[in-house]
Amino acid sequence: MSLKLYNTMARKVEEFTPLVEGRAGVYVCGPTVYGHAHLGHAKSYVSFDILVRYLRYLGYAVTYVQNITDVGHLTDDADEGEDKLAVAAKKEHKHPMALAEYYTASYFADMDELKCVRPDISPRATGHIPEQIELVQTLVDKGYAYEANGSVYFEVAKFKDYGKLSGRNVEDMQAGARVAVSPDKRHPADFALWKKAEPNHILQWNSPWGKGYPGWHLECSVMSMKYLGETIDIHGGGIENKFPHHECEIAQSEAANEVQFVQYWIHNNMVTVDGQKMGKSLNNFINLKELFAGSHKLLSQPYDPLAVRQLILQSHYRSTMDFSDAALAAAQSGYDKITDAVIALRKRISGATEGGLDDKVAGELDELKGKFEDAMNEDLNTAVALSVMFELVRVANRLTEDSGASGETLRAANEMFTRLGGGVLGIVRDEYASSSGGDEALLDHLMGMMIQQRKAARENKDFAKADEIRDKLLELGIVFEDKGGGETTWRRQ
Repeated sequence: MSLKLYNTMARKVEEFTPLVEGRAGVYVCGPTVYGHAHLGHAKSYVSFDILVRYLRYLGYAVTYVQNITDVGHLTDDADEGEDKLAVAAKKEHKHPMALAEYYTASYFADMDELKCVRPDISPRATGHIPEQIELVQTLVDKGYAYEANGSVYFEVAKFKDYGKLSGRNVEDMQAGARVAVSPDKRHPADFALWKKAEPNHILQWNSPWGKGYPGWHLECSVMSMKYLGETIDIHGGGIENKFPHHECEIAQSEAANEVQFVQYWIHNNMVTVDGQKMGKSLNNFINLKELFAGSHKLLSQPYDPLAVRQLILQSHYRSTMDFSDAALAAAQSGYDKITDAVIALRKRISGATEGGLDDKVAGELDELKGKFEDAMNEDLNTAVALSVMFELVRVANRLTEDSGASGETLRAANEMFTRLGGGVLGIVRDEYASSSGGDEALLDHLMGMMIQQRKAARENKDFAKADEIRDKLLELGIVFEDKGGGETTWRRQ
């Protein structure tokens, strides 16, 4: 059975056939780095991490590109308002680029905690200004764009397929539906390719149309085409980006190149909190550092980042994920069951007698592997794949208690945990795979969790919580030692 994915453009599940056999180019819209990563980011980037991991599991050579937006994303997510980086920089009294660097590092730190594989390429919008200017000039020369008062707009009336991804009709797009429309536009749906910068605007560059900065939609077209080609296999992002962001990407890319921009459009759904849309105005907004540290008022305790990952995997990427403290606590419990089973199995391997692979167990493992792959091939059904992990836990626990289980049989079960639970789902860690013994490995695993919770508390400036974790462990004879470069180790007192 081959991999099938839901293609938003086709509005159906389709078999994945790459442009080049054995290779897959994946572009995912990355974060706008003006604040710490939050639950919505976790849902999106864990979802696409699963896609990339599974493509590699199937043997594809994947080039994974995920951009960093550090200019051009305006406060109304379209063409009006101020740049989000500039607004946040004023608030925090920092240069926008200093702010971008700080939150980019914070973002990657949080994704590392969630065990998301790093993209092969993480291009910055500000690092590709010449290419963006070149694309704008191409669109002007071809008659798809026009200059007005120092800004350049894409004229959607010239691109007959505008709206084909979202299903929106240009004529139904009303002027002023969200904000006052610029009088420089020929039509309210026209979108900015290049924005004129006021004299006091910090982020601005010289262009044929005067000093300015690129529109938000432009960067993803430029960077995806630069690193993956004019037509790419898979483009991913949150469902909220389908319009206007992805619709505009299609228009400007296909108008410029006269070829199909993307083969498969993949969109993940959003996060709700206790049934409500997550938002700062609703006072239920949770960033990941708060989540890991348990410092938000909606949380009863700190949580292992991989319990958060497991919660995300329990729902389909195209479904809304409803978050609650109770749901996360249940995910933590489930994650702990898998972890305990793996640690016990690996401890048992170190003392097992050699012998051949048990035929019955081999048959069970093959059946579980088939169920896992069937689920993942059907549009990445991680909920079913995760249920297979719990079936594997039952097999592993039985083998752990069987004094006659051979080393080869135990290693076969462990290999499945490693390949499927670790390599694909990303919830089985490598760091407790050593032969240090079960109790010590479990203690090391627990101390690793406490170190991460303390780190998250400190990054979230909850120093009282960080000190409380350190002091309580000191009372139990555990000493944390902070090293250079932000590393923390532990030892017995």
